[in-house]
Amino acid sequence: MAASNGSSAPILISGGGLGGLIAAHALALKGIPVRLFEQATEFGEVGAGIQLGPNIFRALEKVGLKDAVLADAHIPPAQEMRNALSGALVTNMPLGKAFMDRFGGQPYAVTHRADIHGTYLKACRANPLITLETSRRVESYVDHGDGVSITLNNGETVKGRALVAADGMWSKIRERIIGDGKPRVSGHIAYRGVLKRSEVPEDLWRPDVVLWAGPRTHFVHYPLRRGELYNLVAVFHSDHYEEGWDAEGSKDLLWKHFEGQVPQVTRMLERINTWKMWVLCDREPVKNWSQGNVTLLGDAAHPMLQYLAQGAGMATEDAIDLAEKVGAQPDNIPAAFKAYEQARYLRTGRVQIMARVYGEFYHARGVTAELRDIAVGGRTEEQAREGIAWLYGGG
Repeated sequence: MAASNGSSAPILISGGGLGGLIAAHALALKGIPVRLFEQATEFGEVGAGIQLGPNIFRALEKVGLKDAVLADAHIPPAQEMRNALSGALVTNMPLGKAFMDRFGGQPYAVTHRADIHGTYLKACRANPLITLETSRRVESYVDHGDGVSITLNNGETVKGRALVAADGMWSKIRERIIGDGKPRVSGHIAYRGVLKRSEVPEDLWRPDVVLWAGPRTHFVHYPLRRGELYNLVAVFHSDHYEEGWDAEGSKDLLWKHFEGQVPQVTRMLERINTWKMWVLCDREPVKNWSQGNVTLLGDAAHPMLQYLAQGAGMATEDAIDLAEKVGAQPDNIPAAFKAYEQARYLRTGRVQIMARVYGEFYHARGVTAELRDIAVGGRTEEQAREGIAWLYGGG
C-alpha cells in the first residue's frame, strides 16, 4: 500500500520498545508505510511499573490510544512524599478534579510496562501499513540522499525512505550521528519488584503513589493493573555497574542502604524474595540528533534518569511530533527530521537535567533534607501543581 505522497518505500525503525512502536503507529496514521525491526525473538517489555503524567495522555489522545492505555491502568488519588527516617509526611498532591482541570482534563496514572507496550503493539499489528519483524538487529546503515539502506544481523540489506533509531540508550546509530561514547553512569542503582495484592500487608497497602525519601535512597510503591499488583522500586547510591535492565540484585546490598528506615519501608522491602536491578544512566542533552534521512527517538536521542518518570512520556511525545512533521513534509524527510528535532530538543533536554535535580532532591541528607522538607512541605496544592506545570502541561 503506498504512502499518501505516492512513495511506497517504508520508513525503517530500529527497535520495538515503547518508542519504536508508538512511532510506527503514529507514522502509519499519516499514511506512511513502516517496517520495524526488533532484535529480540519476540516483542515484549522488561520492567514493571511505569508512571504516566498528563502529558503522555495528551499525546496518546492524538493517536487514539488514550482509552486503551487507561483500561489497564490505576489512577491513584494522590502523590505523596514521606521522610524515610521519621515517617513524617513531607507533601501530598491530590490527583483528582482540580489536578485534571489544571492539565486539560488529562489524568495521572500508573500502569505495568507490559500493558502499555501491549497496547502499542496491538495498534501496530492492526495497521496493514506496519510490518513488524523480530530477531532482526540493525547493524549498519547507508544514507543515499534519496533514501537509506540498512544491513541486518543476518546479512540482509533493506531499503527504505528513512531510518528512525528507537534502539535505546546504547544505540549504535546514535554513535554514528553524535559519537559521544558510553552513557553517563549516575552512581544510582534501582531495584524493582512486583507483589500480588494478597502479598501486601493490609496496613501497608495504599492506593496512592508513595515516595519515601531517605539519605541517598528513596523507595516508591503504588498499585498496578487496576489494583491487582503492587509495584516496588528501591533506589540507592552505589558504584556498582552492570549493563542492562534485568540483572538479579543482591539483598545484602539493598539492606545495607535501607537499614534504619521506618518499618513501613523495611516491612515492604522484606516482602520481595527476588529483586531485579538496573544501573541508572543518562547522557548530556544534545540539540542535533538528526542527520539527513536518519533520526533518533526516545532514549536513543535523550536518555534520562527516571526521577521524573518521563522516559515513556518523552518517547511518546517524540513519536507524535515526528509523525506530524513527516506528514507535513513527506517529500523532504531531512527537513521534517530537522523540524522534529528543533521542536523537541529543549523540552527533552530540560527533562534530562531536571531528572538529575530531582534525584538529588529525593536523596538529600542531613541539613539539606531538612531544608527540602520545609520548602516542599510549605507548598499549597495549587503551588504543587504549578511547580510541575512546565512538564505536565506541555507535549
